[in-house]
Amino acid sequence: MKPDSSKVLPKSFYENPDVVDASRKLLGKVICTNIHSGFTAGIITETEAYCGRNDKACHANNGLRTARTEVMYGEPGHAYIYLCYGIHHLLNVVTNQEGLADAVLIRGVRPLEGVDIMIERRNITNHKNLANGPGKLTQALGITTGLNAVNLSKPPLWIEDRGIEFQEKEIKITPRIGVDYAEEDALKPWRFVIE
Repeated sequence: MKPDSSKVLPKSFYENPDVVDASRKLLGKVICTNIHSGFTAGIITETEAYCGRNDKACHANNGLRTARTEVMYGEPGHAYIYLCYGIHHLLNVVTNQEGLADAVLIRGVRPLEGVDIMIERRNITNHKNLANGPGKLTQALGITTGLNAVNLSKPPLWIEDRGIEFQEKEIKITPRIGVDYAEEDALKPWRFVIE
């Protein structure tokens, strides 16, 4: 399965200087993978914004550079994938511009295509919880740290706009999850979720 170039998000989408706005606008977009066992796709239903400046929850806060975070300082429209707790592969979308290290964590998707493949990858029978968490969705879509830094405009991992939109009343805005260490920044309402 190859991407429809008319639907693939353009680089300009990722160049949004407001990472919180970019996070909100990723809701409804479709993550696609064409990896090993086949094509899978899911509608983004939960995101969190992380800003490379003045955000203690961000891995690259105020210029912190490590081998892991280097991709965050690169071109927008690339994947930042890291291992959490040594188990979960978490997918982030690099935004803004080179040198600023903004990224959006994809926290949940609604399975759309290749559901049987997702079920096999997750080794579960309950479809309800197939991809409703950052570690679950990457496992379902076949995404691992081996895809870190890939360009999100072409296989094996890309994001499309299929015209799926949610009304404001469907979007819940909350503080981010699991960032208590970030002190006052943990309270920022930078998580967007479709109920």
